[in-house]
Amino acid sequence: VDKDNMKSGGSLAGKEQMQIDGSVQFDGVGGLSDHISSLKEMVIFPLLYPEIFERLRIEPPRGCLFYGPPGTGKTLLARALANECRQGHMRVAFFMRKGAECLSKWIGESERQLRLLFEQAYQMRPSIIFFDEIDALAPVRSNKQDQIHSSIVGTLLALMDGLDSRGEVVVIGATNRLDSIDPALRRPGRFEREFRFNLPNKEARKEIFKIHTRDWNPKPSDNLLEELAEECVGYCGADIKALCAETGLCALRHRYPQLYESRQRLQINMDSIKIKANDFSMAMQKTLPASRRVVPSPGQALSAISKPLLENTLERILQTLQRVFPHAELALKKDQEQGITPTSTCLKICQSKAWDLDEESPSIFEEKLTHKTPDHKKAEFHTLSRNPRDQPTSYRPRFLLIEEPGSGQASDLAAAVIHSLEKFPIYTLDIPTLFASTSPDETCVQLMREAQRSAPSIIYVPQIPSWWETVGTTLRSVFTALLQSIPRFTPVLLLATSSVQMRDLPEEIKALFNNEYEEVFRIPRPTCAERRHFFEDLVMKQAAQPPALKNNT
Repeated sequence: VDKDNMKSGGSLAGKEQMQIDGSVQFDGVGGLSDHISSLKEMVIFPLLYPEIFERLRIEPPRGCLFYGPPGTGKTLLARALANECRQGHMRVAFFMRKGAECLSKWIGESERQLRLLFEQAYQMRPSIIFFDEIDALAPVRSNKQDQIHSSIVGTLLALMDGLDSRGEVVVIGATNRLDSIDPALRRPGRFEREFRFNLPNKEARKEIFKIHTRDWNPKPSDNLLEELAEECVGYCGADIKALCAETGLCALRHRYPQLYESRQRLQINMDSIKIKANDFSMAMQKTLPASRRVVPSPGQALSAISKPLLENTLERILQTLQRVFPHAELALKKDQEQGITPTSTCLKICQSKAWDLDEESPSIFEEKLTHKTPDHKKAEFHTLSRNPRDQPTSYRPRFLLIEEPGSGQASDLAAAVIHSLEKFPIYTLDIPTLFASTSPDETCVQLMREAQRSAPSIIYVPQIPSWWETVGTTLRSVFTALLQSIPRFTPVLLLATSSVQMRDLPEEIKALFNNEYEEVFRIPRPTCAERRHFFEDLVMKQAAQPPALKNNT
């Protein structure tokens, strides 16, 4: 490698180890505890506990793929992994390369540098190779693709297959365009695990807020962080970090406005800069989340003005939806039980079952039996994973919200339902999303396949009667065929709204929703008590209050 480096007359791409920000650790990554545990199994556990893998005669995973929207922590988690692997007596070499940086204008040079990168990583094993934006390095091979990219993809495939069997070289790729990666990379032996990075839910957003405000003095109260996590729907981790930075600048503007008018350095008192809740609200007005810059998020909590009218109806909708889509019940229970991790929840579920993990549980290993095993023991083992309380199932869950024409309640209630179920990935199949591209059929296929891949998930179709009339016959057939191709018990919920009554809908839409199975919910009008509560709060409490005095400081 050194001789080739000297002959090339310069540094090789991927030869140098990257200087990683040492301040990022696993405790500085919020909302990704499951991914962190999986990465520990792949990288850290084979170094600390090699006897486990030797005893079980298994090979640790050697590759994983990070994919998801921008700003959700893919590169940040790779940096944290690199720093964690350098703690204590562990010394893991880390190579971080951008996908486009490995390309060269000379024929064969890109493949040569890839081989040198893997050779250097093997010599310095244990090591990690991280390819950021790997879709630029290994795109899908097709007739439209040039031969150079096909050669690079083939070289990468051969190199990943030739890694050492003990897993000392781990390859990690990151992308936000999963379908642009060559399918040959996505199999065991290359990228064995795929980690989806979704937008953070309420608990994850609160954890991220705590990480970015833990060095503030004084720290924000827990109630304020809870309210911020509730309001910041659709914010990714990068958005929350930018929001906290903007909040600090807003507090600086309030305390020292003369800094923006003076050309000289002024003496300031840092202890006098206090960050208040009003600074967060002003920062939110100036910060636009990355997810809303392209497509606005469909989930939104009920506004304060419409809450007295629609709060009870939303509660009944969620109760009905839990019977149609049992996974929603688990998500809503986690919202009510704050601070319970998925691992502890699973342990509590296992402890409540009749098949606790103790000596009475059946073993999967061969034993020399001195007597005949009772039949009930065999039956107990075969029915171990079929408990419906442990793995909720539903037969093609679908849910339709029907409102009276002109009421406008379905859009608010559907957004509130999606906000309550924000733990699940949401895929919106509205008319602007389909016709924003040159091929609506391809967009529909891509979204629905992604929804099936990331199940449990939700497919949202607002105003399905007008959607059905606007799209063509071909797209209707594609949509119906894709719905039928989803396995029957796959937890993919089809959520739709309609301002047309059930009897007036097209027959194809009627066939999608079964009224007998509570898949159709008719939104009622607000009751007299709800209307009275609305006007009482609006007139008697808000309008009757005197305006707040302006603080002229």
